[in-house]
Amino acid sequence: MINAPRGTNDIHPPDTSYWQYIENKAHSVFNRYNYKEIRTPVFEYTELFQRGIGEATDIVEKEMYTFEDKGGRSITLRPEGTASVVRSFLENKIYGQPQPTKYYYLGPMFRYERPQAGRYRQFHQIGIEALGSNDPFLDAEVIAAGMNYVQELGLNNLKVLLNSIGCRECRPGYVEELKKYAAENKEKFCSDCKNRLKTNPLRILDCKVEQCSEALKEAPLILEALCDECEEHFRQVKTNLNRLEISYDLDPYLVRGLDYYTNTAFEVKYTGLGAQDTIFGGGRYNGLTEEIGRQSVPAIGFALGVERLLLTLKEQEIELPVETGLDVFIITIGEKARSRGFTLNQELRRAGVKSDMDYLDNSVGSQMKMADRQNAKYSFIIGGNELQKGVVTFRDMKSGEEEEIDIHNIVNKVQTYI
Repeated sequence: MINAPRGTNDIHPPDTSYWQYIENKAHSVFNRYNYKEIRTPVFEYTELFQRGIGEATDIVEKEMYTFEDKGGRSITLRPEGTASVVRSFLENKIYGQPQPTKYYYLGPMFRYERPQAGRYRQFHQIGIEALGSNDPFLDAEVIAAGMNYVQELGLNNLKVLLNSIGCRECRPGYVEELKKYAAENKEKFCSDCKNRLKTNPLRILDCKVEQCSEALKEAPLILEALCDECEEHFRQVKTNLNRLEISYDLDPYLVRGLDYYTNTAFEVKYTGLGAQDTIFGGGRYNGLTEEIGRQSVPAIGFALGVERLLLTLKEQEIELPVETGLDVFIITIGEKARSRGFTLNQELRRAGVKSDMDYLDNSVGSQMKMADRQNAKYSFIIGGNELQKGVVTFRDMKSGEEEEIDIHNIVNKVQTYI
């Protein structure tokens, strides 16, 4: 017996109906915001993620699925979506078209980390990316699109956390102040944060270890170190969120986990999930396009984990309006009736009716049980008598009421019922 690899899972019906619903909702909502779907490869050259995400991040250091292909090239299964979207944008010279370019994506990502509730080694993300504009109105739109999406799924009690992490001009000065403070209080930080001071000091603000949270209470705040341009940009983002009546809390310790972020950073949380409470998050990454392809293009986006979203929907006891049953189940008695039922099944499907029949030559009683298990609204019974009279017995599975209907008129009849 061969089992699925650890950290992966199979998604079976009826659960796939819920996945399809949230994916279809993403298509619907993001299209309203004029975002178009982009599909990128599930693997890329490793250098893309090393340069884009940052070599000092946990993803690149510990979590990437990397291997050599038969040509000796280093290949990595994509651990996130943004770097691939930016690579495609640059490679295909989309920056030469009228801007901004607005994308959304859905698909699997891969990270080697400890599996836990809502987190797998193959997981799925939905995200949007807006490239080609530094307008603070666009920052607010991206947050609004994400909030609109999860709210249309039925989520509530959500909290927006907001911060600005500055730019290449003002952030280095803040990082030096932070390093100085951390060095003077080094014994108060965990071993991981002591290492981050050498490679990625800003990440100590994001540490979830309690002793580090305590140690940071007296640390300098990045919001107090912003340059005039970054401060004005952030002020306008907040003003635009107020215009849209999207409430938020300022979180000066919010930095996100990847090196490419600049300026606006945000997360949307639901506290009912415990430690893994972020539903989606993102921010500006104005330096990423230059890092990957030497083209300076401002951009902003977010990513949302589908598995964690489903956990939140379950936690809030939200029932998604998905239809998992059949319209019609065809019950046949005898080989001639079976042949006629088979062609009728195809006629119904071509007419947009969700229908099925027995393929195991079961008894009538067993076929009726199958119709119940398939949550069929109606069943058609076709036997020798029905064939001779040119009718089917039409049965309402809920009420049990039956009537005979002309077999040549059955498609039209069913369409009036469903």
